[in-house]
Amino acid sequence: MIKNIAIVSLSSGILGEAFAKHELEIGIKRLEALGLNVTFMPHALKGIEYVRNHPEERAADLLQALKDPGIDMILCAIGGDDTYRLLPYLFEHGELAAAVSDQIFLGFSDTTINHFMFHKVGMKTFYGQSFLADICELDNDMLPYTGKYFKELISTGTIKEIRPSDIWYEERTGFGIEQVGTPRKSHPDHGFELLQGKPVFSGEILGGCIDSIYDIFNGDRYADMPLLCEKYGLFPKTADWTRKILLLESSEEKMPPEKYRKAVTVLKETGIFKVISGILTGKPMDEAYAEEYKRILIDVIDDPNLPVVCNVNIGHAFPHCIIPFGVEAVVEADQQVIRFAD
Repeated sequence: MIKNIAIVSLSSGILGEAFAKHELEIGIKRLEALGLNVTFMPHALKGIEYVRNHPEERAADLLQALKDPGIDMILCAIGGDDTYRLLPYLFEHGELAAAVSDQIFLGFSDTTINHFMFHKVGMKTFYGQSFLADICELDNDMLPYTGKYFKELISTGTIKEIRPSDIWYEERTGFGIEQVGTPRKSHPDHGFELLQGKPVFSGEILGGCIDSIYDIFNGDRYADMPLLCEKYGLFPKTADWTRKILLLESSEEKMPPEKYRKAVTVLKETGIFKVISGILTGKPMDEAYAEEYKRILIDVIDDPNLPVVCNVNIGHAFPHCIIPFGVEAVVEADQQVIRFAD
């Protein structure tokens, strides 16, 4: 049973801005209503500019939270795009390895990079939700599907299985205080979709936001990111991917198909498609390029025997489930379920 939760801003510092105050207050009330004690790490609310300019303070917040035996769960405030800048402060002298614990770590989007950091030092993590995106939902409560998985995680410390949502929601066009109490526009959803391969496959899941993963290899966004990621060996070696399930989901930037093809091709060139047991892809936000992405996956993978399951409610399209990394998963696309070992 989770009682004490710490919020960290490892990427963007948006949570500390005045224009997000109403969302912050909603999130605190929701967590407290669930019986949780909420702590914000020292620099989590310092705002966009401060957080951007002080990656060393972001790293310090994470290490402090990991070393605190009174904290049961670390929840990321939001994603962003430069959490890779924490690498020197977490790996130059083995700082992260010395601080790993059995706490729950939950985040998504740019936090993909943090998940790879934790994988490198052997700590299991959870992918799929964040404080600002999910707990601070502007409707009168958390989205029901999202809330179901968050409550399961804080009450049991794990996720037993995920099934698809019956509906999906469009992204909001604004997040101002006037949106409080306003529901999102929703549409019927159609469940997990087996794109190719056998419907049943298994392995530990690892991956995340394809935008962030592509940036590990491509310096268009930040020229030094591939250099730092290579220096600290962030992306797992091909052998480490053996029998794993690759998770890919796309961000709110709605990656154009041409770039998506480049990103999938880069992953293919690492050799991991030859050793993984399957691929899960998240539903794209607002279903942008959903069909184009499927065609690209089939074309670039060029192996009809590699299972690919699409339209999983994970990542940037609402609602969000939570996927455990580092535990055995069994995907049963025909039964519309993904089960996780204890």
